[in-house]
Amino acid sequence: MRQVFRVERHTTDLQGSLLRHEMSYGVTSLSEQKATASDVLRYCRAQWEIENRIHWVRDVTFDEDRSQVRRGNGPQVMASLRNLAISLLRLAGVINIASATRHLGRRSEKALRLLGL
Repeated sequence: MRQVFRVERHTTDLQGSLLRHEMSYGVTSLSEQKATASDVLRYCRAQWEIENRIHWVRDVTFDEDRSQVRRGNGPQVMASLRNLAISLLRLAGVINIASATRHLGRRSEKALRLLGL
C-alpha cells in the first residue's frame, strides 16, 4: 500500500437538487511519483466508465441477471453475444443501446446490415 485516497460524490437530479452525497475510500500500490491525485481520480473515473458502458447496459438493457441460461457454455456464449451486439451498435455510432435494440428488433433487415449480411 503506497497511497490511501478518498473520493467524494454528489449526485443531483436534473433540476440540480442534491439526491445523495457519498464518500468512498481506496488504496493503491502506486506511489505518488507514479500516480498523482489527478491520476488516481482518472483511474477511478475510468472504472466507472467501464461499469456504465458495458456492465450497466448488460444488466439493465439486456436484463442479464434474470437470464434462464445457466448450464454448460450457455452463459458464456450469451454474454459474448450480448457484448457483440453492444460492440456492433457502438461501432455504428449508437449512443442509446436500449432504443437501438428496440428499433432493430422490429427491423431485422437493418440488424442484418450491421452484421454485413
